[in-house]
Amino acid sequence: MKRKLAVLLTAATVFSAILPTTCMAAEKKADIPEGTTISFWHAMGGVNGEALDYLVNKFNEEKRLTSRHGQIEFRTSIHYIHECIEELKREGRENIKIMDIGAGTGRYSVALAEEGFDVTAVELVKHNLGILKSKNSSVKAYQGNALKLKRFEDETFDITLLFGPMYHLFGQEDKVKALKEAARITRKGGFILVAYVMNEYGVITYAFKERHIKECMEQGRLTENFHTISSEQDLYDYVRLEDIENVNEAAGCERVKIVTPDGPANYIRQFVNQLDEEEYEMFYRYHLATCERADLLGAAAHTLDIIRK
Repeated sequence: MKRKLAVLLTAATVFSAILPTTCMAAEKKADIPEGTTISFWHAMGGVNGEALDYLVNKFNEEKRLTSRHGQIEFRTSIHYIHECIEELKREGRENIKIMDIGAGTGRYSVALAEEGFDVTAVELVKHNLGILKSKNSSVKAYQGNALKLKRFEDETFDITLLFGPMYHLFGQEDKVKALKEAARITRKGGFILVAYVMNEYGVITYAFKERHIKECMEQGRLTENFHTISSEQDLYDYVRLEDIENVNEAAGCERVKIVTPDGPANYIRQFVNQLDEEEYEMFYRYHLATCERADLLGAAAHTLDIIRK
């Protein structure tokens, strides 16, 4: 009897290269149990059993961010989190409280807690939450949904991270809801950092580089101007800069700056991984010097939108 498992994966088979771990995952479909039906459960909620094991192994954010090219993204994101923290401290704010919405296994929340910050994390997937809690950090971790953070009162946190949910929320309406919830629990004058996966990286690396452009167009996966058409059957929702601006406007949020945390690193990840330590640090310095450039933002795999309430 064929098994049907609810797995967040369809988009990975269409735009498999959008994240470093996914580019190889889609090529190894033999690892999926024969007869498995792959579909998306909206906003990462209904995955379990074998399907979850497959998803976690193939789309492992923790492993991605500890690779050398992934460390570019991680270190850059931490750099800008620290920048926000320092700004708040200059303004006299003490005992800074940080919220990590969609914390995954706690790559960011645990690191920030180890620096001595008061960190709270919300994660929807029980498997990830279990790994986060197993790290025995000071992070206060709860299961929860980015769209409904009723557990938390208004203006509770100084900095709110929204790094994972926008990848998996489809269409503007849910993205706006998530951003409004993040803003609601953030104190006046606090910062909200929001991560997105970008359209052009997927189109360039998968549709063209791996020569899937014809099937993507035939299947209606791209518009005539090459914007990805995602749905709730897909794993990721890919955006352009104008999509992010529309979300901010609808949510009533004001941007401080927008950066790319990974820049060119994902395009040349094999090269980056082979650099010696001195070269690697020089590449990181180059990236940090250019990651705010408007002419580079839209083509990167990710952007980090920094908003002040």
